[in-house]
Amino acid sequence: MTTTIIWSSLTRVIEHEGRDVDWRPRERGAWAEGDLIAAEAESAGGVIEAPDGHYVRVEKGDVVMGALGTRRATLEIVGGWRDVREDRRIQSLTRGGVLGRITSAATELTPYVIDLSYLGHVRLDGEPTRLRDWMLPPAGPPLHPRTPTIALIGTSMSSGKTTAARMLIRRLTSMGLRVVGAKLAGVARFADVLSMRDSGAEAVFDFVDGGLPSTAMPRDVVVESTRRVLAAVDALRADVLVAEAGASPLEPYEGAAVLRELDPRLRMTVLCASDPYAAVGAERAFGLRPDFVAGRAAATSAAVALVSKLSDLEAIDVTDPACRPRIDTMLAGALGIPRAPRPEGDPHRAQG
Repeated sequence: MTTTIIWSSLTRVIEHEGRDVDWRPRERGAWAEGDLIAAEAESAGGVIEAPDGHYVRVEKGDVVMGALGTRRATLEIVGGWRDVREDRRIQSLTRGGVLGRITSAATELTPYVIDLSYLGHVRLDGEPTRLRDWMLPPAGPPLHPRTPTIALIGTSMSSGKTTAARMLIRRLTSMGLRVVGAKLAGVARFADVLSMRDSGAEAVFDFVDGGLPSTAMPRDVVVESTRRVLAAVDALRADVLVAEAGASPLEPYEGAAVLRELDPRLRMTVLCASDPYAAVGAERAFGLRPDFVAGRAAATSAAVALVSKLSDLEAIDVTDPACRPRIDTMLAGALGIPRAPRPEGDPHRAQG
């Protein structure tokens, strides 16, 4: 019987086509973050995100190709490869192929989880491989000028960062600007990055390109990954980078370290908050005053009014067409561009 092999989306950086692929078990003490492994599904159900972003339903006996990683989500899953026991049973921590053992989960929100049995570490042409073997080149001296950047941070996961990123990219491209999108902190899931590309970004990157399955890693490792990605962004000489810098900077994904790396190029910071009180808490906890608040905390007029009352911060519903003129004015001011947005639906880029 032919084995169905499902390559997860975080393996998109690995050039395996046309190569001899197999796997061999490795002693538990020799495992490491980012190792590419093969694991067999113990039952049908659940989905894996493929390298092109579409979802694949997993059947019993399918072999999933993913990477050992760590997740510390506040609303869904906590776990990692270090938690795997001697039975070597593992689970999908994300649809994107981050694999480990779950230690805590909001089960009603995790229908995609797959129970798996470890088969071995993946080898290409007889050699073991890991994400770091395929990461972007080391960053050299910073290019000048660095790409002007708009950063999005959140008060938690599912606070509206990806939605805000999409809408800002749409507004920036409507001004005729060349935009690059990046997700620099969090856990691997290609859909977030693809949505930036679908919204008009001419290139997209994430920390997987920097060799990591997630940024729940030592700070120096995350900083190295971020610098590699930013060097690749700068080499494109785009007009602006829209970058997700993670959920809360106080979470284990090193969002604060990412923000420090972005600081020399930062032109605007958008705080995506789960509710008005979270916006206030983020401002006080992080010592951060964003240019405006977006996300669920700006979803209704009542929420917008409460943000203003509690914090004196401006809240903007980036999904509301009526807010586009205000957003465009803020973007143009932050980036120092006098251009007006082209009319909706105009296929031609504005000339600068």
